[in-house]
Amino acid sequence: MTDLAPQTRSRVLSALRRQHVETASWAYGNSGTRFKVFPQEGVPRNPYEKIADAATVHRFTGVAPTVALHIPWDRVDDYADLARSAADAGIGLGAINANVFQDNDYKLGSVTNPDPGVRRKAIDHLLECVDIMDRTGSRDLKLWFSDGTNYPGQDDVRTRQDRLAEALRETYDRLGENQRMLLEYKLFEPAFYVTDVPDWGTAYLHCAALGQRARVVIDTGHHAPGTNIEFIVAVLLRAGKLGGFDFNSRFYADDDLMVGSADPFQLFRIMHEIVLAGALGEEAGIAFMLDQCHNIEPKIPAVIRSVLNVQEATAKALLVDHDALRAAQHAGDVLGANAVLMDAYNTDVRPLLRELREDMGIDPDPMAAYARSGYFERVRSERAGGQAAGWGA
Repeated sequence: MTDLAPQTRSRVLSALRRQHVETASWAYGNSGTRFKVFPQEGVPRNPYEKIADAATVHRFTGVAPTVALHIPWDRVDDYADLARSAADAGIGLGAINANVFQDNDYKLGSVTNPDPGVRRKAIDHLLECVDIMDRTGSRDLKLWFSDGTNYPGQDDVRTRQDRLAEALRETYDRLGENQRMLLEYKLFEPAFYVTDVPDWGTAYLHCAALGQRARVVIDTGHHAPGTNIEFIVAVLLRAGKLGGFDFNSRFYADDDLMVGSADPFQLFRIMHEIVLAGALGEEAGIAFMLDQCHNIEPKIPAVIRSVLNVQEATAKALLVDHDALRAAQHAGDVLGANAVLMDAYNTDVRPLLRELREDMGIDPDPMAAYARSGYFERVRSERAGGQAAGWGA
């Protein structure tokens, strides 16, 4: 790695030390495609064991201090006790994710369903999730809707948007003063003709109508091929409406691969916009979350690798020489401006990150440290028997 000026090194290390990446409880359970779920050994059987795995990721990375929950997959009798268990393990409970897509009643939609009884059921679940936030101390309610239609004429598009707006308003009004709503969008699937929240513009319009505590969350896998995601990032940052990311990687559709695995340069470009806007710190209110399904790779190492990928992209983004970039842009030096970005992207930041981890008192090689720890061998034995967690559990 090229030697850095002491001031640059200090600035970059300080920013990386403060970075937080939230992991997802469902990433530790069994998952698969619509064709097959391949079960793995040592998979958690309940939310407490998911928390133990998330705490293990934080122990080896130092920057994953919270885990997101999914309701009802992570439903328990005593959420205060779950929060205490997480605190005892050294992490906190993060975003609460609602589920209004797996019940038979939601075949024609949840909050946009033509049946008012089904809509009421869906809204009541969203309100239940806010109740859970009150008990866990969670800040963010994350909403994704599978609602949509498969055929022209199946339902009225504008009416469905009205129903969505009504449901979001009732839920938003229930939020506490320090709680937020993050609205996610997805191009398609499972709806194939119209998706009710298909893009960032639709999500933005609803959030803008609700108020300051409603923001858009970007799932990096939920776009059409070739979409310039960093442009969306820049526009939402400018509007003060970017609430967070669901990081993963895609190649064809919503593939839910490890973030940075299919297109690491895209992840760098996204993080460059974040750094350029001064929005990397917690005060900016952008939640960096992983939303991935590890179908064939071992769960915990895949989550650790994903956290490291985010760190590497962030470190490279922090190395961009903004003065040189602005000078080239103002001079109309197209190649010069591009070279500034490429110089940062092509820098090997792994030695810098090893230095950061040593300074934080953790092993400089988290993947190797986890492999040596014996954690997997222990939980594989302890978790033999019972029902492994997975989709729907």
